Amino acid sequence: MPESAAMNVSPAPLPADTSSSAASGIRIPPQPQVLIDLVELLGSDDYDARRTAAVIGQDAGLSAMIFKAVRSPAFGGSRAPDSLDQAIVRIGFRQTLNIARAVALSTAIDAGRRRAYELFWTRSRELAQLAALIAEERVSVCNIFPDQAYMAGVFFECGVPVLMQRFPDYCEALLLDDRLDMPSLRDEDLRFNVDHSSIGYLVARHWGLPDFIAQAILHHEDVPRGELGAVRSLVAILHLASHARLHALHIHDYNWERTGDEVLGELGLHPDDLDGYLADLGERFLPLEL
Repeated sequence: MPESAAMNVSPAPLPADTSSSAASGIRIPPQPQVLIDLVELLGSDDYDARRTAAVIGQDAGLSAMIFKAVRSPAFGGSRAPDSLDQAIVRIGFRQTLNIARAVALSTAIDAGRRRAYELFWTRSRELAQLAALIAEERVSVCNIFPDQAYMAGVFFECGVPVLMQRFPDYCEALLLDDRLDMPSLRDEDLRFNVDHSSIGYLVARHWGLPDFIAQAILHHEDVPRGELGAVRSLVAILHLASHARLHALHIHDYNWERTGDEVLGELGLHPDDLDGYLADLGERFLPLEL
């Protein structure tokens, strides 16, 4: 039986500034057909694990990534399911859709400069993995679920590869740096008259992500003080995930001094407990190989 006959999977209407992006030559990546089919199926009241697996099975790469995500610590542990049906049953239909959206995105943007793109998506998935672990542990405080945090982690900086398509010299050198620091929004506006947060927001809306995730992508540079509830909590999770990733790789996080206190306060963590918390995350974090 479906988890909910009223599962909300319909894409939200695109915001008005989509046309300005198109006018400037920025192409918002379309959803692959398999994802459109999956949204249509799960938007009906007639789906089950077998039919859902049949749709996902149209795309071998997406099927493989679903299996890989299910084996992560945030989605059931190391034991592999015997079939795609079992993977869907294990994580649920909503989580399956959210993970499918997340893993499909990296194949929807043309990898013209392959090494930079591969590094970007690998580190995005690492960030997503850590965000899901944090959400799992902090769900009683923030009410953000692992699949939502995972999806947000993948889409977090997705405006960057979109802008790389439009502007050949955009950010490529930074993507080859282990830190994965992105350009400041102010510098982007001055140079390109657009920024990666706004483009990431458009991608999130076009791909039908929940509004609070799209808003978190738009406001992710700092923990938004004017935003309450899920948006602020999700931004805090993403900042802590980024900090935890750099900590696990022994790279200094220069942004933490600016954002750390608000992040910890939002997530209900005491500063004295941070080192132990990061150590626990590091034990469960699995850096990905290219």
